[in-house]
Amino acid sequence: MRSLIISEKSNAAARIATILSNGKQKKRNAQGIPVFEFERDGDEFSVVGLRGHIVQLDYPKEMRDWERTDPKDLVRTEPIKKVTAGRLINVLKDLSEESEEIIMATDYDREGELIGLEAIRMLDVDTSTIKRAKFSALTKHERETAFNELTVPDERLADSAETRQIIDLAWGASLTRLISLSSGQTGHNFLSVGRVQSPTLSLIVDRHLEIENFIPEPYWLISSTFKKGKQFKANHADNPFKERDKADEVMERIKTAEKGEVVVHDVKENDEYPPAPFNTTMMLAEANKIGISPARAMKVAEDLYTDGFISYPRTDNTVYPRSLSLKFILERLRESEFKKEAEEILSQEKIRPSRGRTQTTDHPPVHPVAPATKKKLKGDRWALYELITRRFLATVAPSARAENTDCQLMVEGERFEVKGYKIIFPGWRKYYTYWKVREVELPDMEVGELVDLTAMDLEEKMTQPPSRYTQGTLIQKMERLGLGTKSTRHEIIQKLYDRKYVDGAGLIPTASGIAVIKSLEKHASKITESEMTATLEKDMEKITEGDTSLDEVVKESQEMLLDVVDVMQEHRDEIGSEIRQALQEQRYVGECNKCGGELRIIRSRKGSFIGCSNYPECRNAFPLPKSAKLETTEEKCEVCGLPKLKVIRKGQPLSIQCIDPKCETNLERTTIGKCPDCGKDLRILISRNGKRFVGCSGYPNCTRTYPLYQRGKINILGEECPECGAPVIEILSGRRKTRMCINPDCPTNEKKGTEKKEKKGTEKKEKKGTEKKETPKKGKKNTVKKKEKTEEDQ
Repeated sequence: MRSLIISEKSNAAARIATILSNGKQKKRNAQGIPVFEFERDGDEFSVVGLRGHIVQLDYPKEMRDWERTDPKDLVRTEPIKKVTAGRLINVLKDLSEESEEIIMATDYDREGELIGLEAIRMLDVDTSTIKRAKFSALTKHERETAFNELTVPDERLADSAETRQIIDLAWGASLTRLISLSSGQTGHNFLSVGRVQSPTLSLIVDRHLEIENFIPEPYWLISSTFKKGKQFKANHADNPFKERDKADEVMERIKTAEKGEVVVHDVKENDEYPPAPFNTTMMLAEANKIGISPARAMKVAEDLYTDGFISYPRTDNTVYPRSLSLKFILERLRESEFKKEAEEILSQEKIRPSRGRTQTTDHPPVHPVAPATKKKLKGDRWALYELITRRFLATVAPSARAENTDCQLMVEGERFEVKGYKIIFPGWRKYYTYWKVREVELPDMEVGELVDLTAMDLEEKMTQPPSRYTQGTLIQKMERLGLGTKSTRHEIIQKLYDRKYVDGAGLIPTASGIAVIKSLEKHASKITESEMTATLEKDMEKITEGDTSLDEVVKESQEMLLDVVDVMQEHRDEIGSEIRQALQEQRYVGECNKCGGELRIIRSRKGSFIGCSNYPECRNAFPLPKSAKLETTEEKCEVCGLPKLKVIRKGQPLSIQCIDPKCETNLERTTIGKCPDCGKDLRILISRNGKRFVGCSGYPNCTRTYPLYQRGKINILGEECPECGAPVIEILSGRRKTRMCINPDCPTNEKKGTEKKEKKGTEKKEKKGTEKKETPKKGKKNTVKKKEKTEEDQ
């Protein structure tokens, strides 16, 4: 028998073929499409990988004219399906005609089911004969089991995913056109609105405005320092004090006290249970804490899954199924960097895994399935694999145990409290090292004992605004509100960045993001609220359970959307006016020094620049600083009178500079010395990708350039190197000062490097002579590699 296996991607197809053939598969190209072929138990197999969705929903050509199409027509019109991979479909058709069996082996979730079925529906075959291989990891055991226990595709699961596509297309297309046309932001500068995107952006904007409008209020904290063997600090039981007078009264009563009486001293030991296994949301949130954005973390997780290192990364499940052999996974981890940890956990009499609140039957929680080493995985791949592995180890490790002390002392009738905390058995904390704890050790005391009072303190503080969302905390908030799904939340946040609605790690909304949300909240608040979106999400879940259908949910969504369109059209002029005004205010840079008009940030197809509002009569224009975040100021240049901008670049000190790059102030600030080749000025320049370097002002006649460190403040010393004639500078990075010639090939830099190596070698020998055991060589190699990479980047 001949079978055709269809997977979601080409690399997954290669791995399936490798596993099922024990590495004896052959690869050929059919019309440029990789096809993996092998024989197994007398049967012939062909494996082909798709490219994700190969069918795209779109509107008919006549409806693509924004000006002439009524948004309501977009809502009512059924979208057409366009094949985006014609050659791939042709190859699949040829193979399906030769095959007696077709097996769908795409990822087992909504999107995977739709991706597989939409391709198979293009083949003119009887879909009732299609088989389905379900698996949660690309391991030999999982694959063998899946292909030995074939099921049938889940049409309802695919319908749920297609429903989302239809609904999101209608919402995005109709509302995006409405708001863009009403505000005059068409073409390259269009403003997008989305069913999930807009409520998510609303969360960010509302938090931003809460922070901006926050009025800090003073409060006072009273603390006392006691001593018994060692000092410890206790806080007043009534902290914080909102009135200074009451705080002063307390301080007056205790100012002459020299002792404190222990009135409560309870010591208890408590178990601290391990964290729950990783579902997608928690994995992305924890990855964000170690510097990997959710979008990047999901991409890396997908690669690790496809390469067979972790289980399927899209899951809501936080309970390991009984069918999952935890001991087998631990045995495999003995071949990895976590050998010691795995052996410690295996030595337990019984392994009792932790459980989360959500239990599903599609996929297990995210966990490692194969061993890996730092040599095999690099950068974010290793960091995420380590995070997932350490979380797994923590979930099967014993509980930690801590000693908690509740201590209260009376001073002249005033009660002071202090909590002691001490880990007496690390348990799971030993393996999951990302959650740091602060231990507070208190001396042994008894009730009725008098303890020396050594100091009293009254501290004034100000209330703080709420914290901004991080990508991790935002994903968790979206999950609680029912916005999006485990598979789409990270994509929604990335889309906000791509649409220029938010900026920075702190999710700071941009001018356009704030303008859109403020206007929508005022005139069409339904779009920005989570309730309607959460209702549709639940309806799509009901499709998978068979409680409703694609047509019913799409119809319900259309009715909701038509109501929203009516409201937006009714307030179209106000919405457009408010957004235009807000954008103009935010893009205002300052007064034009030639005509008195307004200098604004203008976006065009060729990029953004600063131009005059009186164009074309006034053609005053300036380029924007490259690869930087910009903020307007009220300052004017003391030389030319033009406005100044605040320029922020990662790793570099903040700079406030004139908008004219040719202004004397900018030339003085960036001129580093004379070119040794032509004698003209050498200046600090910024490349297109945001890297700073030194280049000659005589370009293109002189092409002399020098690299620069990308972090730290540069002090221009006005000195020339006696060896090569290049400028000498000083780099300030934290407390460290480095004086150097900018020429990397200068003999002075080579001498410094040699001296540094010799000094390091001498210290190493001395240390080796006094210590029996040194740091493992592996750690040293990593340090050197990290250093080399840093120097290369610079």
